[in-house]
Amino acid sequence: MAAERAETRQARYVVGLMSGTSVDGIDAAVVRIAGGRSEDGQGSGGPAAELVAFANTPFPARVREEIFALFDPARATVDRVGRMNVRLGELYAEAALAVIADAGLTPADIAVVGSHGQTIYHAPEPYIEDGRDLRFTVQIGEGAVIAARTGIPCVSDFRVADMAVGGQGAPLVPFTEYLLYREPDRTLLLQNIGGIGNMTVLPAGGGADDVFAFDTGPGNMLIDGVVTRLSGGARTMDAGGEIARAGRVDGALLERLRREPYYAQPLPKSTGRERFGAAYVEELLADARGRGMADADLVATVTMLTAWSIGDAYRRFVLPKRAADVMLVGGGGSYNPALIGFLKEELAPHGVRVLVQEDVGGSSDAKEAVAFALLADYAIARRTNNLPSVTGAARPVVMGKISY
Repeated sequence: MAAERAETRQARYVVGLMSGTSVDGIDAAVVRIAGGRSEDGQGSGGPAAELVAFANTPFPARVREEIFALFDPARATVDRVGRMNVRLGELYAEAALAVIADAGLTPADIAVVGSHGQTIYHAPEPYIEDGRDLRFTVQIGEGAVIAARTGIPCVSDFRVADMAVGGQGAPLVPFTEYLLYREPDRTLLLQNIGGIGNMTVLPAGGGADDVFAFDTGPGNMLIDGVVTRLSGGARTMDAGGEIARAGRVDGALLERLRREPYYAQPLPKSTGRERFGAAYVEELLADARGRGMADADLVATVTMLTAWSIGDAYRRFVLPKRAADVMLVGGGGSYNPALIGFLKEELAPHGVRVLVQEDVGGSSDAKEAVAFALLADYAIARRTNNLPSVTGAARPVVMGKISY
């Protein structure tokens, strides 16, 4: 009974907010977190997380268009960035309040909000000037606005603390995946397929220092970009993989795309829209038109490229160290049967079983929002919440800026 009372005292509700590189909308999750926080995520007394409520709020069309405009540095003027920073803070706050109500709770019940923000530029590679490393990243969605509108402390802008000590500032979710998913007897691959694909490797029975993770390359970004351009904006994604399943993979184009230098770049590494964004899509479309390629064939080819890049990452960076048992896929790409089918074909020869979050009782949509709830829970308690073995940081740090 005493242990039960102690656990109850420790339990807290936290809201996690996430909007990714696909700019689909705001994922908001209410998470009940129980148990202690080990000093660096490595102890056995880590927290347990229960998803209480989840909602996705699509961005208004004008907001989504403006965010895409800000991905172009030439158009991301300081007034436009500043205004969108505040506007997104307002939208995130509204999403947080809505999901709190959905959970049957009030803001007074919530300990903290964790908001990833919207990345508009990520430059993680060393940039030396006057003997100083000026790598940087920009996430917008003002945490002070979220705190003011909700009345709840908000942790935001997580990546910069990791980058300040030499890290890539990405990926961040592996810290929480280690807390929640590690197993003593199976090596797991946690593959997120959002705009960008990223893989976390959890070695069987391993500690936090054994975890490694990295961005595999484009996730849905090229698929969404191609479909949006081909449809004149009438469609923004290949829902259900319908277009890809109607096409055929163009082997010659696929072979050329495989030569992208990022895939062979050593770890640690991360990438984003700066590499696989609008300019890349325009180059793809020009190539396809020059070949007289059918639209469905182009969509099938870029869908296969995403699956191949994940398989290539496993073969290149994971298999030489340790064979995996299961790949657990989350993110929007997990709902694309064509993509999952290609991915199963890629990994079947290696004996890796491909599952989606829903196969194990989870939620592909909510997974990253849950992660930022956990990251905020650690930050508000001044506990370190990065994995240097993943990001390349010189040491563990507390990531996140707190707005009270």
